[in-house]
Order: sequence, then structure tokens, then C-alpha cells
Amino acid sequence: MTKTATTCAYCGVGCGVIADTGENAAARHVAISGDKVHPANHGRLCVKGTMLGDTVGLEGRLTAPFIGNRRANWDEATRFVAKTFADTIAEHGPDSVAFYVSGQLLTEDYYVANKLMKGFIGSGNIDTNSRLCMASAVAAHNRAFGEDFVPVTYDDLDEADLIVLVGSNTAWCHPVVWQRIEKARKDRGTKIVVIDPRRTETAAEADLHVAIAHDGDIPLFRALLAEMKGRGEVDEGFVAQHCNVPDGFWHGLNGALGEDLPEAFAALADMVAAHPRMVTVFSQGANQSVRGTDKGNAIINLHLAMGRIGKAGAGPFSMTGQPNAMGGREVGGLASTLTCHLGFSEDEVSAVAEFWQAPATCSTPGLKAVDMFRAVHDGRIKAIWIMATNPAVSMPDAGFVREALEKCDFVVVSDCMADTDTARLAHVRLPALGWGEKDGTVTNSERMVSRQRAFLPAAGEARADWKIIADVAAAMGFGDAFGWQSVASVFREYTAMTLLSKQRRLQLDLTDKAQLRDDEYDAMEPFRWGGADPLLETGFSFPDRRARLIDVAPLAAVETDPAFPLRLNTGRYRDQWHTMTRTGLSARLVRHRSEPLVEIHPADAESFGITDGGLARISTPRGSTVLRAKVTDGQARGTIFSPMHWTDLLSSGGRSNRLTAPHVDPVSGQPGFKDCGAAIEAVTPDWRAFLVSATEPDLPDCLYWTKARQEKGWLVELAGLGEAPVDALMPGGRYMEAEDVRRGMKRVASLDDDGRLSAALFVTCSGDLPSREWIAAQLGDRDVTTAELLAARPAESLPDPGPQVCVCFDIGLNTILAAIADQRLSSVMAIGKALNAGTNCGSCRPQLAEILRDTNMAEAAE
Repeated sequence: MTKTATTCAYCGVGCGVIADTGENAAARHVAISGDKVHPANHGRLCVKGTMLGDTVGLEGRLTAPFIGNRRANWDEATRFVAKTFADTIAEHGPDSVAFYVSGQLLTEDYYVANKLMKGFIGSGNIDTNSRLCMASAVAAHNRAFGEDFVPVTYDDLDEADLIVLVGSNTAWCHPVVWQRIEKARKDRGTKIVVIDPRRTETAAEADLHVAIAHDGDIPLFRALLAEMKGRGEVDEGFVAQHCNVPDGFWHGLNGALGEDLPEAFAALADMVAAHPRMVTVFSQGANQSVRGTDKGNAIINLHLAMGRIGKAGAGPFSMTGQPNAMGGREVGGLASTLTCHLGFSEDEVSAVAEFWQAPATCSTPGLKAVDMFRAVHDGRIKAIWIMATNPAVSMPDAGFVREALEKCDFVVVSDCMADTDTARLAHVRLPALGWGEKDGTVTNSERMVSRQRAFLPAAGEARADWKIIADVAAAMGFGDAFGWQSVASVFREYTAMTLLSKQRRLQLDLTDKAQLRDDEYDAMEPFRWGGADPLLETGFSFPDRRARLIDVAPLAAVETDPAFPLRLNTGRYRDQWHTMTRTGLSARLVRHRSEPLVEIHPADAESFGITDGGLARISTPRGSTVLRAKVTDGQARGTIFSPMHWTDLLSSGGRSNRLTAPHVDPVSGQPGFKDCGAAIEAVTPDWRAFLVSATEPDLPDCLYWTKARQEKGWLVELAGLGEAPVDALMPGGRYMEAEDVRRGMKRVASLDDDGRLSAALFVTCSGDLPSREWIAAQLGDRDVTTAELLAARPAESLPDPGPQVCVCFDIGLNTILAAIADQRLSSVMAIGKALNAGTNCGSCRPQLAEILRDTNMAEAAE
């Protein structure tokens, strides 16, 4: 068999993937396609999933254990980690150690880590990077339903007449779900509303964009519920039968609007009233807030009050960020829960301890992510094990997190990559399997459990995360409880343990899978837990089987610091994932956005002297960084936006989470990444440059640099003060140079011993720099002339395709604009027929629609 059905490594959509390794899996050449029979995606893939084959090579992999910078064998590394943790616990107690884990782990990995920490070490100090994206949704579910239960599936999107997207740039962040929404619009006329301060690609495609102020979700949904109550649209019978309502709840909604959006609000209210089949999708824009839990409950309140839940095409839908954030929530990966959706009541702790035969089982929650790293910083936590995540980049106030790890007595990192910002701070690095090598299960946003199957050999000595943890547990003296012989046996134990949730009449019940043989586990088809019986028949998960409307208080006024007059919002780009340790390996994915940009409204840009394509310094109370500016009216006035993906390995200043504040939601502990005070100022460098290089270059310190992979090497953008460090940037070899002293321009090309282009540097103090694409494509070539190399263009002029729009077919903006003009194309479908753009993964379709709108506006203005 050369084709393996597995699950995508990226977002919480949980798409099925077919990986075809051909005749030689060891060569690690993999053809990727969508799994047409997987119920999550029916064969669709976004651009990141489509390009997974670019990311499975061995470049950059951690292939052996390391203690410090010394290679070690597994037995030595395992015993060292186990002894250090055991000695730390013996001297300082179980709460002196911690695990920080990840939604990149498989459910079985998560289960073993949680069992070791909470059951046998006896501390609640295991938390996950899902705290950064999903904790507020979890808390909202628990408050409203009595359990972390998502009451909606993707099928409901197909059957909805109105889909409201709250704080979700779905077209970029969950593209396959967006394709499903597009299909619902085409097939049944589904209306789409986007509630977001930014006019994102998703908002531009909506029937209605409600451009609320930052953190304006709560006033909006309070006002909307009050409006529905006033119109008589509240389902009083449903509320009486299925909900508990706090005293004074309805009276407290009066006068709650507080929004300067009268027309948009009226249109939204009319649409909500007119469409009972309504799904509200909420994601990081709502969750990543210091009031994220209240935002989730404000949304859920609307659905409960109108009886729009537990019915086809209706319900509140928390869209998960990571591939297995849901699986981690099931098995207790969050510090605030035990496994199987259990809490810390005496009865629940006793039940878990009995099942695990672990008398030391912790009886209280552990430290949540932000508090965990505070405890590392002040010395309360003396040993921490970080698994499959990069908190030195992804945590808020990431500089503080780095200080904490630098001060920590013992840091273990298990990861598939050898060099990350976090791994550089580790005392021990343990090689873990990567996607394509792992074997286990993941749970997506709609509770669908899918198999992630191995189709590649392990990279060097890499091992499964569950096995690494189990071996350390055995070395600590807990071997009898961690003696699984296969990943299937871990799955059987976990699913058997869901009897504890079933006995408490929770929705999480996988007990029917607890007797699967290994071969049955290997062949297991995707399945969804919960919902075997209609939700409204079984009731919600509270003992009285009734849901709760939650009294969500209005927002208090926030005092702003005049030194930081703007609001900084951070988020994701379409073609990148987390901290780019995987997507950064794909030259094709990098081309959509090769640099981290700060986006700013034209009026603010003018006010602060910022130019499009120029450099700007963003400052917050936690530090500053220099980014390239993008001026766009999609950004709300008074706000700026930057991506969260870039690391110190790829840029001088793209690590935006060093700027964000560590303020958290008081209920969930989730940080508020989307709204912190910031200042911005223009930066004028003395010189600007770009470098293309066949090998990854070592870069000197300078004002600004970013590094992006190309098909034949690397592209580096640079800017600095003083004199450009030309000699430090260029490799050895035979040089060709051109210089214009008057304009401060210098161009240098370097040829290797065989006459092939190995590097080219273009520097200017005042002029424009040439296009990068052609010269980067000549790396390794010897068939170009000196004049062509120094001009960065061929002797015979070729059409410039422009910035890439369609990654799958490598189609640029200029090519698209020319086709629109020459062939009078008037729709995204027409562009697809003419050029193939947008016909494969579909991720670029929103951008194609925007290009058409801009073209039509330009024609109308002529």
C-alpha cells in the first residue's frame, strides 16, 4: 500500500488526507490529496494541507536526544529527565514541576502526559497551548451546558439559512469550512454576517459586515438579545422547558446597545429575526480576550433564548484552532480539569484515582499557562517539560517567558524540530515523531475523532510522544501504570475511562471503542462522540438537564494610556501556521506573505507619517519591534494588526507576542491577544537591500531583516543604519559588481567554482530595488549573463506575473489583472476557467473576489 488515509496536521477542521508515498516511503516524497470519503472535508483541502508534502523532509529535524549540546542515547536521556524530576519533587513537592503541552499532540500523547502529572506526580500543573485559543470557549460551554460540549456539527452549516461569524476570518483561518459556507450560500441562499473590527477577506465576502469596536461583542449581543426580546422573538416555551434564567436577567439587558452602529445593528437584527436556522461561529477574535468567556456566553445566551440549539441548522459553534485542541480537552490537557471532562469535586477526584490506581491524584486545579510561566520565572516551578510547542514565541509577553525559561533550573523540550526559539533554552531536547510518522487519534471542532496514521519512517531516533512520556514515568517508578505496548492500548484505556463521564450523564462517551483490537483501531473510520440521541431529548449536562443563561455584565470603560494611543491586534495569515516550524519549510506557502507586516488604516498612516511598504516601529509597554507597513482601509481606525508567526530564526522583529500583554480572562485564564495599547512611528533607514542566496545565510545585526525560503534557496529583506555590511552578507566565490555612488546603489553577484549563481545582493540608499522573483529563480544557474544578473532581469523582457495570488498554480496578480481586462472576466468562476486560479484548494478565492471588486471600482471611477 502506498496510499494512507490520515488527518491534516493543521487547524481544527480536521480534514482527511490521502498521503501517497509511491514505492519508497524512505525517500519522503509524498503526494497529498484530500480524502473524498472523510466527513469533515469530502476531499477539499486548503493550501496548507495541499502543500503538506513540502514539509515532511528531514531538514531541521531533531533526530537524537541531546543533553545540553551533547548527543545522548535514549536510556541516558530518559534516566536523566526522570531523576531530575523525581529529585525536584522530593525536595520541593509535586507543584515544583510542570508540563506545558500542545494541541499538536495526539489524544493518546495527551492522555499519558495528563495521567503522569495529575495521577502519579500528583500536581495539576499540566496546561496546554490550547489555553491560548480555546479556554474561554471551554469555560463558556461549562457555564452554559454543564460540560465542554460543542452542540453543532459541520452538517448544521449545510442546513443553516443564516451563518454569523464572530471574530473569525474563516476564509483564511478555516478555509475548508469557508468553502462549505460558500456552498451553502450557493445551494440554499444562506446569508453570511461577519462581526469583526477588521474588514477581513471573510468580511468582504459577507452579506453584512458589522464593524464593531474592539471588544464590542458583549454590548452587541446583549443589545441583540434585548431587541429579540422586545420583538417577541424569544422562544418562551423553550426557555421554560430547557433553561434556568438568573433573577433580573431580562431587566439587566435594557439599554445595553452602546454601539455606534445603528444601520448595521438594525440589519443584523432583521436577519436574525427572519432566519431561525442560524449558526453562530465564534473563534479567536472572541476567545482571545480578557472577557472571552463572557463573549462566548453572550452568544450562547442568544441561541438558548431563541430556542436555536439542538436543532438542524442552528446553534453556537466554537471553531477550534488546532488539530487536536478538542482531544486535549477530552483527556484533561487543561490545568482546570481532570480527564474525561471531570472536575475536582471529591467524588470526581476519587473516581479518577480509583480508575488509575493512583492514590496521589491531585485534588485541585493546576496553574494555567500565563500563571505557570510566572511561577517558572519566580522559582516556584523548578522543572518544566515543554512538548510540541514554542512558548518563547507564542505566549503573550514572550520576552518574560524567555526570561523565565532562562532562569529555570531544568527545561526539557520534546519536539520534532532541532532548533526553535524555545529549544534554544532547553537543558534536554528529546526527538519526537513528526506528522506522517505519528500514529494515534485527533478530535476536530465538531467532535469528530479521526485517525492520524504513520506513512513515513521515524526521523532518526525519534519516538512517539506517548512512548517518551511513558518511559520517563517508568524510570520514575510508575512502570506498572505506564506499560502500554501500543498506541491502541493507550486509546483503549482512555475510552474505557470515559465510563466515568458516562456515569455522570455527560455527553463524552467513547466506551463502545474500549474493546477494539489493534487491527480494528488501525482501520477505525472517523466517528463523532456525543449526540447519539437528540440533545433536547437527553438534556444538557447539568444534573437537572437544563442549560443556563449567564448574566453577562456590560463592559467597563477602559482607560487608555496616551503614550500608546492605538490598539494592537495579532492573528494569523492564510498560508502560515503557528510559529512556522512546519509551514516555513514550504517555499510555495511563504510566497503569499514573505514578511510580517503591520497593517494600518490610511488616516492613521498619514497621521503618524507611515508609508505603504515603508518601515514602522511598534511599541508597547513590553518592548518594540520594526515591521514593514501595509496601509489598508480594511484596518479600523485607531488599530493596527500584525501576524503571530515569525520567530527569531526568521526575522529581526516579527515576534509580535513579545509586545502583547499577559492579561487574562478571570474565568478561563485565556490571554487577551487582540487588544493592547500600542504606539507607532515611521522608521527611515539609511539603506535598504535584499539578498538571494543558495544557502541559508548568517545575518549581521541590523535594523530590519526577514528570511524566507525560496524554491532554490533563500530571500532576505534587509534595512539598516550606517553603512550596509556588504562583505558580511556575501559568501565567498567569484564576484561581479556594479555601483552607482551618486544614488547609493550597489549590486553584487557571487558565482561558485562551477560558475553558478550562489548569491546576489542589491543595496540602495535612495532608489528603488528591482523585482526579487526572477533573480531568486536564477540561483544555481550558469546560463545567465553578468548584465542580466546585475540588472535582476533577463535580456529579453518577460511578463512580470506580479505578487503571487494562487499558490497551487503559481499565478500572480498581474497575470490575473491582464486576463480580467483582456477577456472581460467578471466572476471568480470565470477567472478559474481562464487561468485555473482558485480551482484547486480554493484558499485564494476571497482574494480573487477582492481583485474583481477593486477592478470594478477602478473602472467606475474612470
